[in-house]
Amino acid sequence: MKKSILVLILFSLQMTSFCQDFPRINEADRISRLNPPSGKIRMVLDTDTYNEVDDQFALAYALLSPEKLKVEAVYAAPFHNSRSESPADGMEKSYQEILRLLEFMNVPSEGFVYRGSTGYLQDIKQPIRSEAALDLVSKALASSPEDPLYVVTIGCITNIASAILIEPSIINNIVVVWLGGNGLDWHTQREFNLMQDVLAAQVVLNSGVPLVITPCRPVVSHFHTTLPELEHYLKGKNPLSNYLYEIVAGYNAQNLDAWSKEIWDVVAIAWLVNPAWVPTDLVHSPILTDQVTYSKDSARHFIRMATSLNRDAIFRDLFAKLTANK
Repeated sequence: MKKSILVLILFSLQMTSFCQDFPRINEADRISRLNPPSGKIRMVLDTDTYNEVDDQFALAYALLSPEKLKVEAVYAAPFHNSRSESPADGMEKSYQEILRLLEFMNVPSEGFVYRGSTGYLQDIKQPIRSEAALDLVSKALASSPEDPLYVVTIGCITNIASAILIEPSIINNIVVVWLGGNGLDWHTQREFNLMQDVLAAQVVLNSGVPLVITPCRPVVSHFHTTLPELEHYLKGKNPLSNYLYEIVAGYNAQNLDAWSKEIWDVVAIAWLVNPAWVPTDLVHSPILTDQVTYSKDSARHFIRMATSLNRDAIFRDLFAKLTANK
């Protein structure tokens, strides 16, 4: 009996973070909005740009795909690793890196780039107000279920969770595309983007917002390139391509043989450019436990999750657009 009570207590503690109230979306409407987009869509990009090298490729790819994507804003996301002193420092470095990329592309930054959160959620019900979160709320409220704003996030999901907590009704007007976590059956969700802010990920997964996930393992982890490939396709083509080549080369200072570099974040953009390149399935939204694992519940709402990718097709399009940029 005591063992049963203990299990019940532990389960209730684990589930406390799932007891939140959000607007209800009709499941048929949610599934309709989860259909791969056709035609041109409006989007914002939330990115921890200085954390790695793949965010820079993803930002450039989005801006160089105007036939499918109208990028309305770029948000700097926090991160903390060896390249930053704190989440706040990571966000500020990302903000500056966004400005650097836009200079290469001759894209004005005023009214287009916003600083995000300087930290992670400390309470699952308390948002962190930032320029990015407030701008997202404003843009989402100006959108509609018929013309949703696609919110592409390729870092920790703090800014998006905060926007939803500030104004929960925005889940009716947005579709979130997140590169984060691992596949449903992966043994852990301790992946960099997710584990930085578990509370934020729980908010988004529980909110019912139409959500597309491109999981790192075992899907996006296949999206790698090599220095010889980048040297052939990018080096010397234009200042932007040169910069992208050089920042990747900086990660192989030891000149290791048979070395490759992940450029994962591009995949989230690729799904919007051509969904056929990133096949997906409808699945029930997993429960993200406090132990940073996924639990399954077939009574939960649907999300869309990537299952594979066409690596060559994506790189072919990416390289063509990067080298055409003058």
